[in-house]
Amino acid sequence: MPINRLLKTGEYTPEQIDLFNRAFSLALHSMGLVDRNDPLCEIVARKVIEIGKTGALDAKGIAQAAVASIGL
Repeated sequence: MPINRLLKTGEYTPEQIDLFNRAFSLALHSMGLVDRNDPLCEIVARKVIEIGKTGALDAKGIAQAAVASIGL
């Protein structure tokens, strides 16, 4: 899963990691992405982390913002 690999390189709390994972899953589901090896998944993961680092606490909101920022 691309998001776990990306989260290993940062200093995140367990709560943040859980939030980012939930948001990532929601974003992928809303986009209909099933194959976690799809290069688009890494783009989504990076967006989720970028948006999540702003202090957002709602997984659904982070997921929606990530999908919207990608333009899909």
